[in-house]
Amino acid sequence: LLLHAGALERDGFALLLPAMPGSGKSTLTAALSQRGWRLLSDEFGVFDPTANAFMAMLKPVALKNHSIEVIRAFAPESVFGPEFPKTRKGRVAHLAPAANAVQRRHEGARPGAVVLPKWQAGSPTRWESLPEDVLFPTLAFNSFNYDVLGLHGFGAAIDLVRSCPAWQLVYSDLDDALATIDAHWPSVLAHHAN
Repeated sequence: LLLHAGALERDGFALLLPAMPGSGKSTLTAALSQRGWRLLSDEFGVFDPTANAFMAMLKPVALKNHSIEVIRAFAPESVFGPEFPKTRKGRVAHLAPAANAVQRRHEGARPGAVVLPKWQAGSPTRWESLPEDVLFPTLAFNSFNYDVLGLHGFGAAIDLVRSCPAWQLVYSDLDDALATIDAHWPSVLAHHAN
């Protein structure tokens, strides 16, 4: 199942960030990848239901417009490729994955949690639990091949919904968003330990 989502790994578990363009998904994915999370992809959550694992589809993180400066300021040591000023999405630059993500690109990660990010200017950070009946259509809608996979796509999405705790994260402050995710990650590990 190929989901339109950022995907990262920590402690052997995947954090999936499905969202529409403009939600801050790639910016949040890039920031997490610079703070101890292993990048799997900024764009494609590749779930193999047979292996019960997310696989890496590693490529540079595509950042647009103001997000470029945000990540440069957030992680000054990060490595960017050239900037392209006049694309159909505006100004674009690509952030190189960390060496550890490249070295471990063949390692999968078990499903861990789903966080739906939404950047909102000036908003305080809000973290709200997502019920299964909201998560399922979100995953199905944000999939590139759900319809093509038919029953297998449905089964894969249901497996993720039933196994992963899920939240909506509304944020404007990147550091606060990361701190919120980090604070809740132990509960994800505890969930999967039971």
